[in-house]
Amino acid sequence: MTDQPHIRIFDTTMRDGEQSPGASMTLREKLELAELLSEMKVDVIEAGFPAASGGDFDCVRQIAEQTQSETIVCGLARSTPGDIDRCGEAVRFAANPRIHTFIATSALHMEHKLKMGENAVLEAIGRSVTQARNLVPDVEWSAEDATRSDFEFLCRAVDAAIAAGATTINLPDTVGYAHPEEYGQLFKRIRETVPDADKVIWSAHCHNDLGLAVANSLAAVQNGAGQVECAVNGLGERAGNAALEEIVMALKVRNDTLQAVSGVDSTRLSRVSKMVSQITGFPVQYNKAIVGKNAFAHESGIHQDGMLKNAQTYEIMNPEDVGVSKTSLVMGKHSGRAAFRDKLATLGYSLPDDAMNDAFKRFKDLADRKKHVFDDDIMALVDEQLAAEGERIVFNRLRVVAGSEGPQTAEIDLVVDGETKWTTARGNGPVDAVFNAIREIVPHNAVLELYQVSAVTEGTDAQAEVSVRLSEDGFVSTGRSFDPDTLCASAKAYLHALNKLEIRRQKRLVA
Repeated sequence: MTDQPHIRIFDTTMRDGEQSPGASMTLREKLELAELLSEMKVDVIEAGFPAASGGDFDCVRQIAEQTQSETIVCGLARSTPGDIDRCGEAVRFAANPRIHTFIATSALHMEHKLKMGENAVLEAIGRSVTQARNLVPDVEWSAEDATRSDFEFLCRAVDAAIAAGATTINLPDTVGYAHPEEYGQLFKRIRETVPDADKVIWSAHCHNDLGLAVANSLAAVQNGAGQVECAVNGLGERAGNAALEEIVMALKVRNDTLQAVSGVDSTRLSRVSKMVSQITGFPVQYNKAIVGKNAFAHESGIHQDGMLKNAQTYEIMNPEDVGVSKTSLVMGKHSGRAAFRDKLATLGYSLPDDAMNDAFKRFKDLADRKKHVFDDDIMALVDEQLAAEGERIVFNRLRVVAGSEGPQTAEIDLVVDGETKWTTARGNGPVDAVFNAIREIVPHNAVLELYQVSAVTEGTDAQAEVSVRLSEDGFVSTGRSFDPDTLCASAKAYLHALNKLEIRRQKRLVA
């Protein structure tokens, strides 16, 4: 791998990424992000567009002053003299400054946006690159809308930029129009056609309008590109840019075919993704490659079983390689027995086969009713099962009528000493009706001293945890139960406490 070409990673999160509507960043946030990008060993940081505003100028200047590592600090400039002077002033204190200047080369842009002919554009290229090169030794020139440009004219424009002193040539797919084979061939053809093509670094800058930005960028790498311009989380105008984290990990994981390397420290990818998401307020989609919440999460029982046997069955990279601590086996309705058993072991439970089968069935029932099953849910489920073993009175079914119009009634089925019994009772509210119904089936003199409800986890579908304390003849018994339905949890908790009193009563009679 040491003999393979090094692909420069050019981060444009703070320039092109910030152009996403609503993605503005403060100076402090940009300085923090630039520091992390430098620590990650990103090759180029495009810190902003100095001529756009005083704030952008100050930001680029301070990032340049702050970044004294090998990382190149770059500012963007149009081909106008004022832009280039402003950019040069902003980046000049960087250890490795760069001016990135551009002009459109497609007929569509030249006619409708620039209102310039081909000769005028060629003259602007030569003049702007020469001016930039007189200010800094490293100049990148971009042919805006290169993928929709006439090939012959694009070659003439590139030739003019190289002749004027450009050190990097960028062929951007500005509107995300190209597909991989087409974009790769553009690099191949132009490098074969333009004189002195071997004297510059070729760069790819792809937008994601057709969802092909990463694929196009990698096609360019396979055809001679030595730099890829990308943004953290794929941030950028419209559908965004090629995602930095995807480019870095594609080069790492598929080095066998891409035959190129980046120098980026991939273990910081998760951290920088979270930072950019927090700064911009743009959430990362759960199934986003590399840095999404579900990127290393498995819920399918088949997948979980494979992961437990060998992680490579369903993961092509180690979560630690991108800064994620470990794989997550998400417990849900698709989870299998192997994953459930492994989860119980992780939580400290060891159940015999019969109890395990019962717990798994109850877990599946819960997963059908609840979108996300958390560790606390599973612990509550098993704790309740263990507490219920050997109980004389067992909950079977509950139906409650409640609301503002009353009367509140509860119809309940219980299994008492193996015999199913049911009744209906009224109460001053649904909980009172439930407890009155239990009292009718199992007469007792216990007094309710405590009734408490709390949520096990977050969300409107969270399980309710109900605690009940009963006292009778000097004995106090506490019951606890869990259920997504608060009234079912209430009935089970009451029965749990009542069963404890029954056990004490039987012991007293025997004595």
